[in-house]
Amino acid sequence: MPLKVVLRPGETVVVNGAVIGAGDRTATIFLHTQAQFLRGRDMLRETDIDGPERRLYYAIQCRYLGRDAADADVAAALAAMRLARADAVTELDAIEALLAEGRAYQAMRRAAALFPARD
Repeated sequence: MPLKVVLRPGETVVVNGAVIGAGDRTATIFLHTQAQFLRGRDMLRETDIDGPERRLYYAIQCRYLGRDAADADVAAALAAMRLARADAVTELDAIEALLAEGRAYQAMRRAAALFPARD
């Protein structure tokens, strides 16, 4: 069964590295095969990094999307998080296990759960 993705007007999605956007109306696309998929609203820009939690998310995002040097960036971000957030060791171990299994998207979602609350 294909994955149905509904894009709101002006919304974007990255599919296997290609940015796809909706025009001025809602658009529906179907993914019939396995693909690296990330909605624009879930993407973090490098300029949005303001702490070790978002640095980890960004590094995993880059790995998920297949960007160069992502493995080294993820290792460095995990090490920085272990120093900064001793309270999150169990969660970081789970993220590392997901990455070892090739489940970067799930690791990214768990990393997002570590973001500090914004005021």
